[in-house]
Amino acid sequence: MVPPPDISQCPNNHDPYTLTLSVLLCIGLVISYLPQHYRIVSEGTSEGLSPWFLLLGATSSASGMLNLLILQWPLFQCCRVVSGGQCAESLLRFIQVGLQWLLFSIILVLYIVYFPQTPHMRPLSLQGHADPDYGSMSGNAVDAETPSPATAGEYRKIREENYKEWRTAKGVAWVVALHLTLLTTLALVLLNKLPTKVPLEKPLRVLATFCGLSATALAVCQYAPQIYKTANAGLVGALSIGTMVIQVPGSIVFCTTILLDKSTDWTSWLPYAVTGMMQACLLAICLLWKKRQRWLGVDDFGNPLPSSGSADGEREPLLDGNN
Repeated sequence: MVPPPDISQCPNNHDPYTLTLSVLLCIGLVISYLPQHYRIVSEGTSEGLSPWFLLLGATSSASGMLNLLILQWPLFQCCRVVSGGQCAESLLRFIQVGLQWLLFSIILVLYIVYFPQTPHMRPLSLQGHADPDYGSMSGNAVDAETPSPATAGEYRKIREENYKEWRTAKGVAWVVALHLTLLTTLALVLLNKLPTKVPLEKPLRVLATFCGLSATALAVCQYAPQIYKTANAGLVGALSIGTMVIQVPGSIVFCTTILLDKSTDWTSWLPYAVTGMMQACLLAICLLWKKRQRWLGVDDFGNPLPSSGSADGEREPLLDGNN
């Protein structure tokens, strides 16, 4: 077993302002994710979320967490010789990043649990009005066991596409679990085999840089499939605008607290800066679609609202003949 470090090597930088800010940020993180978690559970569906968005997001946040784990490992070792309060304060940045990973991973779990057996969200055209066949179908074609001949083809196509997405979702879950297991195992093996003095040994620095840069690259790619899926659907779907409204400005504070920590480097805060910018783009699209949905008289999944005054008073999900 690695002997505990000398207490003189452990920093004691108590800062009430930074401590308060970090604690509030952790509370804000939980509050910001709750609307997304609640929305999926309350709607009973994760429709509208892209499996690739969740894959890239989960692996990106895991890589960012492991970057902090490696860079702050000397602080973990110091927890063996300092008080619990001093230990917790020194590791607040890691706690922030770890909490963000956990809360995002919960979305992935909910996505699998509430994956729709048959999708009902219909894309709307991008010209400011519903597709030409909007409202042309009567009855709940999605739930009907024997769809009419006119809709049987499109119904079968949607079922096939939905099954493909379900297989993708299961694959995503396995990749996320494998990625986390392999990188965590590698990091822990190196941390326990090599000296954890500051500066860290080269293999540890290389692995930390790899995790940080891969987290950044994954963050850049993370929002591309979700932005495409949301823009193509023309609907908000299961995305929570409330979560994004809180997280976009919160990402500035999040990055600042990591940036000011002397035990981190630029590879630690860069992924969260990129994520904040990409999330701002997705939020802008969702706000645009939200305004358009009110004008069309439909909800986030394309279903007519009670006050929309549709000709037949339909309340059932509608299908897009182009899908």
